[in-house]
Amino acid sequence: MGTPEFAVESMMALLDDSYNIVGVFTSPDRPAGRGKQIKMSAVKELALAYHTLTFQPEKINQPEWIDKIKELNPDIIVVAAYGQIISQKILDIPKFGCINVHASLLPKYRGASPTHFALLNGEKETGVTIMKMDDKMDTGPILKQMTIAIEHDDNLITLHDKLAIAGSELLLQALPPYLNGDLKPQEQEESQATYTKILKKIDGRINWQNSAVDITNQIKAYCPWPGTFTEWNGRCVKIIQVAISDKQIEPGKFEIQNDRLYVGSQTQALEIIKLQMEGRRCLLAAEFIKGCSMIDGYYCQ
Repeated sequence: MGTPEFAVESMMALLDDSYNIVGVFTSPDRPAGRGKQIKMSAVKELALAYHTLTFQPEKINQPEWIDKIKELNPDIIVVAAYGQIISQKILDIPKFGCINVHASLLPKYRGASPTHFALLNGEKETGVTIMKMDDKMDTGPILKQMTIAIEHDDNLITLHDKLAIAGSELLLQALPPYLNGDLKPQEQEESQATYTKILKKIDGRINWQNSAVDITNQIKAYCPWPGTFTEWNGRCVKIIQVAISDKQIEPGKFEIQNDRLYVGSQTQALEIIKLQMEGRRCLLAAEFIKGCSMIDGYYCQ
């Protein structure tokens, strides 16, 4: 059971290791992109390529889907970024239960956006956890964990890819000893639990009264979704890449210095490396200011 690119690595690992996948459950096809063309999930694309029986329930816990899973009679269900809460009735079907590939070192960062929040909070490391699922949000006992360093230049895209690969490797390490009884689930330390949330577009608005470090972490954490943005001259401007400078500029004020674009924060100013005006393509700041030099001295909102 999985939906986005993160889950593809785990499914591919199971296929490569000759596990018999009796069925794939993924999200229904949805409209996506500017043209709102109907798009299938990344997991469905892989499942079709391997001619794997695929199901796309709108609500997995409806009786007809519970009956379908019983009919498939799986020994174990592997879940990776599926996007739906799975009921106890489904968890009880497989002989070995359901296990989840989660992109954090549980009990830290339970919930829907663990990679975003690790970057947002400036963590130096994160990781992946293989856990046996219960009927709550990421609270089940842990089978195995792997720690991944967060490098200075990591953003959501690069860290996501590292965690997806690590999750697939850890899954293959955990499955054999778990299935033969040598790997026993260990309860999570509840007092150490932290939680994330489902992100919305508005979460990407930059508050220039924050510190340069916090704004930089926000930009790294929200690239590409939900993206980070500000408003200049009544138009939305996406801020895609920045670097912390040693300059001091008023919070929210744009300044051009030596053909470089800066914006002030509560601490140091940020040099803008890449940005994108609403309705335009992404540009390097040097290219942007050639056509928008009037941005100098303006305050963003």
